[in-house]
Amino acid sequence: MTQSEPGVNLQTDRPNAARMFDYYLGGKDNFAADRAAAEMVLQVAPWMPEAARQGRDLIARTVRHLVEEKGVRQILDLGSGLPTRDNVHEIAHRIDPTVRVVYVDNDPVVCAHGRALLADAATVSVVQADLCRPAEVLGHPEVAAAIDFDSPVAVLMMFVLHLVPDEQAPQRIVATYRDALAAGSYLALSHASTDAHPDLMARISAIYARANSPFVPRGHGDVTGFFGDFVLESPGLVNMWPYPEPPATVDAEVARTGYSGVARKP
Repeated sequence: MTQSEPGVNLQTDRPNAARMFDYYLGGKDNFAADRAAAEMVLQVAPWMPEAARQGRDLIARTVRHLVEEKGVRQILDLGSGLPTRDNVHEIAHRIDPTVRVVYVDNDPVVCAHGRALLADAATVSVVQADLCRPAEVLGHPEVAAAIDFDSPVAVLMMFVLHLVPDEQAPQRIVATYRDALAAGSYLALSHASTDAHPDLMARISAIYARANSPFVPRGHGDVTGFFGDFVLESPGLVNMWPYPEPPATVDAEVARTGYSGVARKP
């Protein structure tokens, strides 16, 4: 684990969902507690590293689709996680370096790493805020300075809503973000699913109960509800990897562990 900003509480004795994901990807920004919990997950879901890699590829394909094909020039990435290779702004800037990207995460370690990586980036911001408090996120000075909510925005909620428990009313949270967006905006999300492997997902959830975030996979109907009256693009809300087109090789069983989709505000 690299050093972080002074005063950041790393909570090294408690597993951290972002650092566990980093471990699945083969990263070094994790501690013994993260690795131990991740190894417990791997005992029941040995495909998790492949799922994590395919997940990063899904994010890249989604961002390219939104910027290159849909003309998006503003991206709000909620629950962005630890920086890795091919981050959202890097993918977008290969197409158009003027695209504005704001990363939002409530983890101080994530934000510290992000700010260090982006020290010289003029069109990219990292904001420490809790996506479960949408009024605070939308009203944050750095978000307001970078994002024009009177123009179309793409909001990314990739692999994050299944870390929000039902008692925090995730449907209401997402609805608040949808309501703040101008017509022509997009919501892209991916979410773990209980539909194909409920027993397996319950075992993973039990392990994550010891971490800083829960793991709450949901069914197709609940995930569809996050889009509200937004219009899902073809092929709709589908198993994880096919959007907007499947990669050359994919494990069908791994793909069935989650859903992904992109929808447009009319």
